[in-house]
Amino acid sequence: MNQKKNYNWGIIGCGKIAHKFAEDLMNIPEATLYAVASRDQKKAIDFGKIYNSPNSYGTYQKLAADPSVDVIYIATPHVFHYENTLMCLNNKKAVLCEKPFAMNRKQVEEMINTAKRNKTFLMEALWTYFLPHYNYALKVIQSMDLGEVKSLKADFGFASPFDPKNRVFNKKLGGGSLLDVGIYPLFAALSIIGYPNEIEASATFDKRGIDENCTMILSYKNNIKASLYSSITKKTNTEAIIELESGTICINSRFHEPSSVTITKEGIKKLYEFPVATNGYSFEITHVQEMLSQGNTESTIMSFDKSRQLIKMLDTVRDKIDLQYT
Repeated sequence: MNQKKNYNWGIIGCGKIAHKFAEDLMNIPEATLYAVASRDQKKAIDFGKIYNSPNSYGTYQKLAADPSVDVIYIATPHVFHYENTLMCLNNKKAVLCEKPFAMNRKQVEEMINTAKRNKTFLMEALWTYFLPHYNYALKVIQSMDLGEVKSLKADFGFASPFDPKNRVFNKKLGGGSLLDVGIYPLFAALSIIGYPNEIEASATFDKRGIDENCTMILSYKNNIKASLYSSITKKTNTEAIIELESGTICINSRFHEPSSVTITKEGIKKLYEFPVATNGYSFEITHVQEMLSQGNTESTIMSFDKSRQLIKMLDTVRDKIDLQYT
């Protein structure tokens, strides 16, 4: 068992999400932002100054090879997750890799196998799984107090003006609604109901082949269905509404980030609030450090099997809508 009391974190990729993650990291006991890396040296230096990182690298390889780094958060665009993760694992660095884990199931399997071969911790950063409001909703569902789940409706859409410099509109970076935000409604279905018996999907594309909007219908036994939607051109409520035999649970907007839960039973609504002092990444950071302190090489919550199932769902949707990445 690892008795280490402080973990030196490295961050690969210095974009928007990395900033939020770094802010939360500064508030975590036994965590130090020890190194950051960008392909742009100046960007790494500027990022490091903001969060008091003593080391700023102009290549990802230098960070991965730094012997003082214990665990690395990968915040690069989707298409680089696979190669960045393998590089870190082969340097025996624990990895927390942003979602989606990789571009397809074959890549995910190789990442998992590499982690096992190197006996090194690896987890997909599906932060929603660790948030208090989301865990509360899952516990209520699992308690069966409201009976069996009958249906789920979940969406995630935002209206983004076209910008060719934005990775969301860059197919070479895995742009489009499915991998960027569609993963969250799919994750909701997986974590709330499980893996479906059947998946149907349709999508609208722009002239560059970017999936702008995606509708997904997941079918389960006993006629249970999950109706899911993602969009990068339309703002939606971004809620997860679970109908059960004797009540309704609404994971309020925006359900994937720190939020609240409304439960309706016998016509009476009750709001449950879960104030969070951080951006919300603190919960998965704490979990990773707990796993490392226990000597685990796999998360007990966001397990390898969960990541396998999630990428399988994404691959199936891609196949249904004929979405190919370049």
